[in-house]
Amino acid sequence: SSTSRQHFLLQPFWEYILTEFAGPVNSPVFPVLLAFSGYLCFSLPFAVIDMLGDRCQFFYQYKIQKNRRPTINMMIFCLWKAVCNHVIYVFPNVFLNWLWMPPVPLPVSAPSVFTLLGEVLGCLLLFDFQYFIWHFLHHKNHWLYKRVHAVHHEYVAPFSWSSQHLSGFELMAVGFWSTINPNRLGCHPLTSWICNLLSVWMSVDDHIGYSFPWSLHHIFPLGLYGGALAHDLHHQKPGTNFAPFFRHWDLICGTASSL
Repeated sequence: SSTSRQHFLLQPFWEYILTEFAGPVNSPVFPVLLAFSGYLCFSLPFAVIDMLGDRCQFFYQYKIQKNRRPTINMMIFCLWKAVCNHVIYVFPNVFLNWLWMPPVPLPVSAPSVFTLLGEVLGCLLLFDFQYFIWHFLHHKNHWLYKRVHAVHHEYVAPFSWSSQHLSGFELMAVGFWSTINPNRLGCHPLTSWICNLLSVWMSVDDHIGYSFPWSLHHIFPLGLYGGALAHDLHHQKPGTNFAPFFRHWDLICGTASSL
């Protein structure tokens, strides 16, 4: 009975998706377009705040590094690099993957609410662990850092568009885990899409360069969410705060800096 009610909450929405948009959402390019659209929409408001600067003190008072403000040219360069990375690396790989493994039909049933939440949490925790290990190794190995990860550290003070200021190899690693994890965990497609968008939002939130009182890292219990403050400190002190979202692995491994 309880499970039926949970399914009923999402089933009408899922049936609407199947009826109206089954073809587009089952396309291999849909997750890429969804993630990139999320990147644009989530980043734009903070880009406006950066451009206004101290003319909008209500927001600017919470900027972490007030002496470093991104310029329009920096923003345009990051956005252009993100577009180029998708054209050169992402879309060709999506096409090859589509040839190798064509899309399967979408399931008829929606997941229950508890199943959806559990799958999203599982995907985020798995990605957090994977990127923590990857990130740690790339900072400890000079060759890997220089060839792959150094691009992301060109800016000591992160800003929203810089969340995808990545080398092509790093973008492919992040994209691989984001794509393969929900599949390997047997998640519902709706879970994959929500997790995709949520990961992009959390990544942008890491890079906004503002520590608002309402930011998630101030609200999340026990200080286990890093957010903008932890990642901003990572760009200032690259030997700390390697996890992308949560802080438990940094706390366990002794790489967490005090916030």
